[in-house]
Amino acid sequence: MKKNQIAAQLFTLREFLKTPADIAASLKKVKKLGFDAVQVSGMGPIPEEELVKILDGEGLVCCATHENGAMIVNDPDKVIDRLNRLHCAYTAYPYPHQVPTSVAEAKEFAHKLNASAQKLAAAGKVLTYHNHAIEFTRLDGQLLLDLIYANAPQLQSEIDTYWVQYGGGDPVAWVRQMAGRLPLLHLKELGIIDNQITMLPIGSGNLNWRAILAEAEKGGTRWFIIEQDVCRIDPFDSLKASLDYLTAKFVR
Repeated sequence: MKKNQIAAQLFTLREFLKTPADIAASLKKVKKLGFDAVQVSGMGPIPEEELVKILDGEGLVCCATHENGAMIVNDPDKVIDRLNRLHCAYTAYPYPHQVPTSVAEAKEFAHKLNASAQKLAAAGKVLTYHNHAIEFTRLDGQLLLDLIYANAPQLQSEIDTYWVQYGGGDPVAWVRQMAGRLPLLHLKELGIIDNQITMLPIGSGNLNWRAILAEAEKGGTRWFIIEQDVCRIDPFDSLKASLDYLTAKFVR
């Protein structure tokens, strides 16, 4: 991958993004860390035009967003409008706003996502799905995540490596499975500290990054997005450690 394909998921910095002034100061720091792109998520209220001005001023690309799940399903035109305002092509459905409890509900959920994905595609946008561990629930023996992707053929993927592993899946296998359908990849590390599963900076845990990234590149992934929901050190330092590791080991 190239360095300018690596982005910071701003959800990592959500405690530093409460006001427009916070956002401006934090994005300046993100640029100084060495990032050229960000995924917009976890921010306090700010007009899209003001956010774009800040991003442009720092030389940062908005590579993708996370949007409210109910809005994606029920009012995709609002999502399209926001993406247009941000000059952004990609977004992700972040978490089930209504968790399916049966195969029938899972298929209905997937069909709604597919309809929204089709609507976004007609506007030149891409809807992806961001998994957590809950999608590794089995409904009549079938993984919820399999049911979603099988019944939403227009829906693209934003695999989250930590949550795949946490849910009992294989991140390498899932990245391979979604080849050609995985424009966004959440790079999130899983390790063990004091016998507890823990999120860590990339390279500090146990995931097979060489295999994960090789499969992603073969499969055409466009953006490699670093995220750490919970940080044991300063979140900016965590992002920097992850970026430095990826740059030293995998950037060409």
